[in-house]
Amino acid sequence: MSTAIMKRSGIVQVPVRPFDVEAVRRDFPILRQEVHGRPLAYLDNAATTQKPTSVVEALTHYYLHDNANIHRGVHLLSERATAAYEAARQVVQRFLNAREAREIVFVRGTTEAINLVAQTFGRQLKTGDEIVTSVLEHHSNFVPWKMVSEQTGASLRVVPITDAGELRMDEYERLLNDRTRLVALGHVSNALGTVNPVAEIVRLAHARGIPVLIDGAQAVAHVPMDVQALDCDFYAFSGHKLYGPTGIGALYGKAAMLDRLPPWQGGGDMISSVMLDEVRYNTLPAKFEAGTPNIAGAIGLAAAIGYFGALDLDGAAAHEADLFDYAVRRLAEVPGVRPVGQAAHRTSIVSFVMDQAHPHDIGTILDGEGVAIRTGHHCCQPLMHRLGVAATARVSIAFYNTREEIDRVVAALERVREVFG
Repeated sequence: MSTAIMKRSGIVQVPVRPFDVEAVRRDFPILRQEVHGRPLAYLDNAATTQKPTSVVEALTHYYLHDNANIHRGVHLLSERATAAYEAARQVVQRFLNAREAREIVFVRGTTEAINLVAQTFGRQLKTGDEIVTSVLEHHSNFVPWKMVSEQTGASLRVVPITDAGELRMDEYERLLNDRTRLVALGHVSNALGTVNPVAEIVRLAHARGIPVLIDGAQAVAHVPMDVQALDCDFYAFSGHKLYGPTGIGALYGKAAMLDRLPPWQGGGDMISSVMLDEVRYNTLPAKFEAGTPNIAGAIGLAAAIGYFGALDLDGAAAHEADLFDYAVRRLAEVPGVRPVGQAAHRTSIVSFVMDQAHPHDIGTILDGEGVAIRTGHHCCQPLMHRLGVAATARVSIAFYNTREEIDRVVAALERVREVFG
């Protein structure tokens, strides 16, 4: 996210410190540990990011001082917890540049956000209707729509990709028609790092009056975000991939769109009144937040966004871009390494296979060297099938990583060659 957007949204409230990777690393205590007797090199950030001390302290402070349920208690702790929870919603609103705080629904993460839309908007579909998604998607943005298609009789239309891992935009445009009821596509591929042209995706869909959901799980920590400028109808992301806690995320939805949707879970704050013969539902966003929410998680997410706001984000983005280019070049130097996905627009993720070893063997040997990467199908089995591989090894970068850590990946891959060569 650019500094300009963060300042405009009001997130930057403290002096911004110049980007210094060593100073940033001191904010993340977990990075100071050894794994298998070697310094930890954590390069599995697409799975989850590490948390700065300020986020951990925000969680601890809530549980030590303010822990109470929200919205209905009349005692002081409940009032403080309620105020902090709703303040967190406003922080997310400014972060995404949403028009109103009621357009932000707290959920467990991207998966729950997409399922919420699938089981409200999607359940209103019928036989003959169509949903457009792509072969590039994480299962979280594929399986919910597959389930909806089975429940309603609607058809799932899948945009193909090029061998480089880019959406076939000509095919995307061809799939849009009078039967298309929703487009659901990812912003950034979790397996390949491909950055999709989401503005163009929204523009083409809206030209036909089709609403668009964007899966932003892999984008929010790396790509500038402004839902009003993007004009998407729904945007989903997870806190734990934005240096925040697990178990919290947000669904952005245009108020007019969310207002038209029915609730999807019953109980707690989602009701206005309950009689034996009638239930009246609450207004936004409570209509979609049944039960006791993840109060601490919302507060921690706000702290993570606040941490972002205190960074030199342009410097952090430049550092990540340098690391990405360096990783691509260095991995290409290892004999037997073959990159998977080479889209023209990529960010922070490098996937590869090796002639000599299965990705799981690569991951195991790298772990022994203190290097944490992800291996497997990355919850993208249709994509793996399309690319003709069962799995890949994935290096995913955050702003706290260093060139020295990339060098350690390369050195560990030489160890893989020794073992399997």
